[in-house]
Amino acid sequence: MIRTVRCVVLQREAEGLEAPPHPGELGRRIYENVSREGWSQWLRRLQMIINENQLNTADPRSIELIEQHMLGFFFDEGDQGGLPQGFRASGGKK
Repeated sequence: MIRTVRCVVLQREAEGLEAPPHPGELGRRIYENVSREGWSQWLRRLQMIINENQLNTADPRSIELIEQHMLGFFFDEGDQGGLPQGFRASGGKK
């Protein structure tokens, strides 16, 4: 049976994740409140965040910043979560 959640990203019922996608309490919150499609949207945003901020995902400080963005993106908590400052879509002028 497919597990559904009320997705905080999509603002509707959708197919849930199979397992928490991140360790700890944050991973549990995401598992309970984010759909597979919502998580996919996050992964696209995460790629932008990593590239724009030149983050190293092996660095604990980078992981902390990523988690701050996760809280903002999924739960509107903190001052992160939006597009990276100065981000322009491909072909845009800086």
